[in-house]
Amino acid sequence: MMMGKMCGVHKIAWILVLIGGINWGLVGGFQFNLVEAILGQWPVIVRVVYVLVGLSALAMLGAEKCCMGKDMMKK
Repeated sequence: MMMGKMCGVHKIAWILVLIGGINWGLVGGFQFNLVEAILGQWPVIVRVVYVLVGLSALAMLGAEKCCMGKDMMKK
């Protein structure tokens, strides 16, 4: 699935899932939490970012249907 064919919500979700994946890779490989390093002064914001990344992962489950639906409407 190409990012150009996704709706705006799924583009944002894809970016947040990518950020989450990079962060988990850094945590697992180097015990470095990038989100907390950047936003650690604001624990509520850190928690919001984690929730948004989780919700984005769930949103990506429906990305294929959303994108297929748009393609069907164009035809």
